[in-house]
Amino acid sequence: MIRKLIPILLALIGLGGGVGAGLALKPAPEEHPAEADHAAEASAEGEAPAEGEAPAEGEAAAKPKPELAPGHASSGEKEDVGEDGAPTHDYVKLNNQFVVPVVQDGQVSAMVIMSLSLEVTVGGSEQVYAREPKLRDTFLQVLFDHANSGGFRGAFTESSNMVVLRDALREAAIRTLGATVSDVLIIDMARQDL
Repeated sequence: MIRKLIPILLALIGLGGGVGAGLALKPAPEEHPAEADHAAEASAEGEAPAEGEAPAEGEAAAKPKPELAPGHASSGEKEDVGEDGAPTHDYVKLNNQFVVPVVQDGQVSAMVIMSLSLEVTVGGSEQVYAREPKLRDTFLQVLFDHANSGGFRGAFTESSNMVVLRDALREAAIRTLGATVSDVLIIDMARQDL
């Protein structure tokens, strides 16, 4: 019995250490695109400082926009920005990862670890955090059903498997939170065979 628990305990300890390291090394929050656009407009309206001079107080230096690879959309897509230029969606990362056992022949053969985020309407993050226990329970049920139907066996990252999983998670989120949720994003996913 102890021999079976040791790999699971090691996986959970490693997971905890990874989460702790990730939180400790978390980068500073980035400037929102709307703020960057506003700063660029403000500096464009005023007189640009001479080369080598620092911008005057209250002026923001215009930052060059990063070039995107072909086929990549910017964060300012029409569907993500309203008529006034404000974002129409927020992204809420669920605090803890999901750990799903993969059972084969009555024994745990692998563990799947996932991180999820939700795309919600602006201001919907409070509702997500208020209902997070119910949401996590609903997501775990979907993930367990997916694992029991063989969704995490073999080539579990194939498109068809991922579409089924994303759709099931989205439907579960909408059942729990209503129209606040527009999508569920799978941020990280890993399978550890035991």
